[in-house]
Amino acid sequence: MKLTDAEWTLFEVLWSGERFALKEITKALSPVLGWNRNTVYTYLVRMEAKGLVRIDRDHSKPYRAAVTREECAREEREALLSKVYGGAAGDLIAAFLKESPISAEEAARLRQMLDEMEV
Repeated sequence: MKLTDAEWTLFEVLWSGERFALKEITKALSPVLGWNRNTVYTYLVRMEAKGLVRIDRDHSKPYRAAVTREECAREEREALLSKVYGGAAGDLIAAFLKESPISAEEAARLRQMLDEMEV
């Protein structure tokens, strides 16, 4: 599941609660994406066809996410790892650490995770 930037933005709304009415989603997205009601509805229907959104047409707030943020994040990480680093997690971590220094607390947590993984 490869999400577009627009789908991620729409998910940010859906992940912020349980269920939503179309009006609520449109109100949240309009200032960010400039979308009108029809555009939001079209995206929701397309995302339902992909299995990303659930639409319960018998409910007053029919729209909700069918996948979690963590599921989407996991797939994005796996795609990045495979595409850019050939599946080498160590290379990915090393690249992040070279470009973004971490605090002593973060370093300690990373060491603890590696110890727990018996790496």
